[in-house]
Amino acid sequence: MPGTGTTAVLALLPEADPLLELAAGVDARAVRPGVPAHAALLYPWLAADRVDEPALRRLREALPPGRVRAGLTAVEHEGGFVGVPLPGLGAAATAVRAAFPEQVPYGGRFGTDPPVHVTVALGVAPEAAAGIARRVATRLPVTVEIAALHVVALGPTGWRRLAELPLVRRDA
Repeated sequence: MPGTGTTAVLALLPEADPLLELAAGVDARAVRPGVPAHAALLYPWLAADRVDEPALRRLREALPPGRVRAGLTAVEHEGGFVGVPLPGLGAAATAVRAAFPEQVPYGGRFGTDPPVHVTVALGVAPEAAAGIARRVATRLPVTVEIAALHVVALGPTGWRRLAELPLVRRDA
C-alpha cells in the first residue's frame, strides 16, 4: 500500500467507470471505493511536498500537444488482476517518465516503461477475476478522450487532486 504523501500522474477515464462497476458487482473488494477509472502515467511520482511549480512546469512540458483519443479494446487477467490496456496513452506515459527518470514506475516491478492500463480488479480470487474479465470483454471496445492529466496525492483520508494539467495544442 502506498504511504501518505505518495503522488501519481493520472488520466481519469469516466467512460471506463462502468467496467469498474461490473467488477464491483462480482466482488466489491475488486475495486477501491471512491477511486474512479484511471490510467497511471507515472506512479509513484514525487513526494507531495516536492510537487511545486517547477516540477509541474517540467511535467507540462512533457505532455502531448492536445487531447488524446484512445481505445480500450482488450482485457487481460492474471491471478486476481484484471486490466484493460490503453496503448493510446503509451507515448504520453513514456514522455512523462523520460522527464522524471529518477521516478521509476511501480518501483520497477514492471520495468522502466510498463504498458499503460486501466486496473479493473485487483486482489480478487482467480475465479472471480476470470468472471470479471469475461464480463468486461462484452463491454469493449470503449473509446476515451483525455483532455487533461491529474496529479493526485494520498492523504490521511484518501486521494486528493493537487493539479489538473490540460492537454492543449501548442502553436508552432
